[in-house]
Amino acid sequence: MTEALAADDAGLARAAELLRAGGLVGFPTETVYGLGADATDEAAVAAIFAAKQRPRFNPLICHYADAAAAFDAVQATPLAERLAAAFWPGPLTLVLPRREGCPVALLAGAGLATLAVRVPAHPLAARLLRAVGRPLAAPSANRSGRISPTTAAHVAASLGGRIAAILDGGACAVGVESSVVDLSGEQPVLLRPGGVSRAAIEAVTGALGSPEAGARHSPGLLASHYAPLLPLRLNAREIGPEEALLAFGSPLAGAGVVFNLSPRGDPTEAAARLFAGLHWLDAEAQRRGLRALAAMPVPSRGLGEAINDRLRRAAWRQPGTTSASSDG
Repeated sequence: MTEALAADDAGLARAAELLRAGGLVGFPTETVYGLGADATDEAAVAAIFAAKQRPRFNPLICHYADAAAAFDAVQATPLAERLAAAFWPGPLTLVLPRREGCPVALLAGAGLATLAVRVPAHPLAARLLRAVGRPLAAPSANRSGRISPTTAAHVAASLGGRIAAILDGGACAVGVESSVVDLSGEQPVLLRPGGVSRAAIEAVTGALGSPEAGARHSPGLLASHYAPLLPLRLNAREIGPEEALLAFGSPLAGAGVVFNLSPRGDPTEAAARLFAGLHWLDAEAQRRGLRALAAMPVPSRGLGEAINDRLRRAAWRQPGTTSASSDG
């Protein structure tokens, strides 16, 4: 059984107790719900991969209570410190070389010499990290390849019975995962767009590079990602009779089942509603016997870049398959 824990002192204490004992706990961050495990416990980290059915070459992000704790685990650069000062706590992950003697399990970093670290802004996540007293490895709390969860109910639907507990902190405010910047090379590289826009990051870093083909320094780089069960068609300009519509702005005429990410066409609102919208639309379309989802175009300004990244991964499928194969 998976325990449902309230966001009170008793729920927080129980979540911390389970995590220190090697259990898995779903918990809220400002981006999406994370599936937390003691990052220093190799068996607990391995349990994340088992629960999510996640490929082991896809690294995890380690969450810390503050920047000082994070930089105890990795080799901080002056640029890393400037980014931390600008965006932590918040939806930015930094990839940096591990320090010698770093206590984080090698499996959490997929055996790489680098580690992805961040300091979440959600107050309940911050309290949990302080209560546990250890870093938490925490990918999104969903089956690998499926839609990321932004409510405790989403976590329960995907992982109920497979994890120890879910700490319910309400809906996530940002709604897409953290931006991931690799600082381990000569030039900073945006590995994954997310909750901090490219423009905001580049105001600190200067021009960001792009990830090399085949790079695995970060979560969220596999081609198939965040997939609903039904096929997803992008950049829809019209709607088919057997499709449900993921709208942005004014919906397309003729759509019978619609989830509107932002009626006013606001990418920030759309990002916060993206995964909840995909969850609802996928389930409702199946309930009504529809065969596919169609997504209207979203401009790539601000958080629109992150939204389009997630939608492309949700829509990508290996030839001959009907579902995605990995996660974020």
